Amino acid sequence: MTIITKATALLADIAVETDRTDAVQSFVKQETILVTLATTDGIEGTGYAYTIGTGGSSVLALLRDHLLPLLAGKDARNVEGLWQELFGLTRATTTGAITSLALAAIDTALWDLRCKRAGEPLWRLAGGHRREIPVYDTEGGWLHLSAEELVESALAAQRARFSGVKIKVGKPHAAEDAERLRAVREAVGPNLHIMTDANQSQSLSSAVQLAAALEPYDPYWFEEPMPADDVSGHARLARSTRIPIAVGESMYAPMQFRSYLESGAASVVQVDVARVGGISPWLKVAHLAETFNVQVCPHFLMELHVSLVAAVSNGAYVEYIPQLRAVTRTELTVRDGLAVAPDEPGIGIDWDRDALDDRRVS
Repeated sequence: MTIITKATALLADIAVETDRTDAVQSFVKQETILVTLATTDGIEGTGYAYTIGTGGSSVLALLRDHLLPLLAGKDARNVEGLWQELFGLTRATTTGAITSLALAAIDTALWDLRCKRAGEPLWRLAGGHRREIPVYDTEGGWLHLSAEELVESALAAQRARFSGVKIKVGKPHAAEDAERLRAVREAVGPNLHIMTDANQSQSLSSAVQLAAALEPYDPYWFEEPMPADDVSGHARLARSTRIPIAVGESMYAPMQFRSYLESGAASVVQVDVARVGGISPWLKVAHLAETFNVQVCPHFLMELHVSLVAAVSNGAYVEYIPQLRAVTRTELTVRDGLAVAPDEPGIGIDWDRDALDDRRVS
């Protein structure tokens, strides 16, 4: 039997491992919301979602007050049916971040159960395309770092055989961003991909100017140049530059991706499994992107995304930002510059319950 007998949630604060800044914010902690589901066959599944400093308690309240009580007595095998039922019951608060994060915590727990029951790892059960995925480093590219520090970090990533690095942009003057990118490009040569990320800080006019300033240094993509709901602005920008436009980390429903893809406003999809509502909608977005011949390079959550990128044929990159090492017994394996999807049954995250309890928010 696979009937859910118990559904619990907790909130834990996980400090960042290094200073992280971009053009609009500093990332000081990860508010991590975990859901654990137990079933009559003796299997437990755990899923999670996150915020980067605010709103975690609101997600926890939505789960405890409205969603988790509805799971008791449900068949855990009906992952799609349960997602749609819970989505329907929260229709008054969708589409939105709080609801999507709550749904994601439940959905990833259901997928953890599904994989454990099948005796298969997530990367195989969700599609099984390949097990090893190229990695690019973000930890060495934060906006507060000097050009010298960016160069040092990029060279270290190159020596580790990473395929790319990300440089945050959004300085007061485009020339300063261009100079930082020039320094890195001259140091690493032509063969390392350099991603750039403006974190929604630009207007259309400044984004056009910034893209023109960055173009000589061959950026692999220009990420989130403008607010995520400005689909037409991104489409106009895409027509004005040869740099591919990457978006997705700030979208909370699959249909938002459809609008971007249909209008030619995105050349790279960065769907975030927590923010889009879980593994079930993540896979829908990935398959949608495939029909437009667009690659998927998800935002953050490398410990979970490695398995999903490995599952689909258009998965191209995993973003290297370690964040769970303080609360897990294992960490992402990177071998010869490639991230290796976990092969154990489940979503591939071995939580340290004592460490989570130490960081629990009451």
